[in-house]
Amino acid sequence: MAEKLVINFTPTGMIPTKDMTPQVPISVSEIVDDVLKASELGISMVHLHARDENSGKPTYHKEVYAEIIAGIRAYNPELVICVSLSGRNFSAFEKRADPLSLSGSVKPDMGSLTLSSLNFNATASMNSPEMIKNLAAAMLEKGIVPELEVFDVGMINYAKYLEKKELINPPYYFNLILGNIACAQANLLNAGVMINELPENSFWSIGGIGNAQLKMNSLAIAMGGGVRVGLEDNIWYDTERTRLASNIDLIQRIHTIATANQREVMTPLELRTLLKLESGNGHYGRLQNHS
Repeated sequence: MAEKLVINFTPTGMIPTKDMTPQVPISVSEIVDDVLKASELGISMVHLHARDENSGKPTYHKEVYAEIIAGIRAYNPELVICVSLSGRNFSAFEKRADPLSLSGSVKPDMGSLTLSSLNFNATASMNSPEMIKNLAAAMLEKGIVPELEVFDVGMINYAKYLEKKELINPPYYFNLILGNIACAQANLLNAGVMINELPENSFWSIGGIGNAQLKMNSLAIAMGGGVRVGLEDNIWYDTERTRLASNIDLIQRIHTIATANQREVMTPLELRTLLKLESGNGHYGRLQNHS
């Protein structure tokens, strides 16, 4: 992994509501505001989930993503932006792939690609082989880089299958997400096995669900990897769950841990170079003739 620290900021997700925590950004303006505050502190990329302005529920509509992306890029045109293509609430390919049709100044650099179906506490995320391959093919065609989401070691093997089928190209970026109830638990052995199984030319960040977030982020920083952090994965600041966190609280704590480990935060432009992305400032997605 690169020596500098990749901070992948996940401000909203699909689960947190205002009833659960008033800190979660739901509206376009709230999400943009949190992302810009986080970018002032120092982040490398953002993993966006869009919400319906009226209901607060997750939405796949590209128009909402376009508003969020435009709001961010008006002030930070270099930040690496990933859009969610989640299968938790939407099953049709046309819906999940809708944000991939954005272009020009609102084209996403990356799109999330969960590499198998899985169960969460109360819901399932359905990702059939056909769906995964179709989403990967759509991103490949449009020059959008998959953010490879892995909840268990077998999902890494499926990434290698996609590599053989030439549906994904290096360099790869993996999010290793540990602590989900039905997947790899948040411990040293699982983290080490998953890292060891990654294909060549891979960069990785580790996230943890709930109380596992701080532990897994700390582990990743100490091991030279990146982190995935934000209210999407954990709404609490402390493991006793007495204090609700803000996204800025979580980003500031990552900076404190990074400083203690002598890890400098990777800038968005440095991450663009690492992942062979366009330079930002009006040019987004993967370089078409990268080697």
